[in-house]
Amino acid sequence: MATDVTDTVDVARPQIHVRDAIKSFDGRVVVDVDELILGDQPIEGLIGPNGAGKTTLMRMVMHSTPLDSGTVTLHKPNGDGTDIVLSDLPTYRMAEHGVVKSNQVIMDFGKLTIWDSLLLSAAEGTVERPQRIFDEQQVFDAHEDEIREQLAYFGFTDPTAFAQSAGEKKLLDIVRCLLLKPKFLLLDEPTAGLPDELTEKVMNRIRQLAAEGTAVVIVEHDLNVIWSLSDEVHFMAEGKMIMKGDPQTIRENRTVVEKYLGEGHV
Repeated sequence: MATDVTDTVDVARPQIHVRDAIKSFDGRVVVDVDELILGDQPIEGLIGPNGAGKTTLMRMVMHSTPLDSGTVTLHKPNGDGTDIVLSDLPTYRMAEHGVVKSNQVIMDFGKLTIWDSLLLSAAEGTVERPQRIFDEQQVFDAHEDEIREQLAYFGFTDPTAFAQSAGEKKLLDIVRCLLLKPKFLLLDEPTAGLPDELTEKVMNRIRQLAAEGTAVVIVEHDLNVIWSLSDEVHFMAEGKMIMKGDPQTIRENRTVVEKYLGEGHV
């Protein structure tokens, strides 16, 4: 079932256009997308079998995996400035244009406390330099309330500790993305390994973000998350975009059932 976001708010959202995008590894084409528009709906799901190219495509959008050919372009809403060719930019510049992605593989700042890792994420680029270390209090003052709210919501009781479990590190990755105030958020398996209670909390945060005007794309193997959150679902297989549609249309399509879902998911 799709979210109620479209009934809640009517805003123009950014879109990402992928055109003639190809990526090969060792001579094998893993992504071959003629044309794809992401952000047409508030929350979109991207599903497909293992090896379909989903994560590689998301990394191509972020330019952490360079394209062999093709372009990825960010179209801002309401003609707000010049379109940005993301595939011409280094990865570290994506966030300044509002494009943010979570990590599929769990990553964390192992020597930073929970609090410090979030402060680092919230800090503006101008203070991410050794000579600006004394601006830490300024960053703290500016972001303390929102960091404390996120920590309380996700159940972190001691922000001076280090993240230990895979679940804690997964949640911190999501919180870091939220603190960046994304306009376009790509989530790669955001609920993998999380218990049901925290999965629901993550889903609620995603709904809230979309309601505030952020375009969200989710890659997720937990299909209950996809069906519950998505307004539109893209199905990918063997590196190509096969079809898109509302969740009910996708889950009932014979090609999707045969290639991915199996009869039990219909």
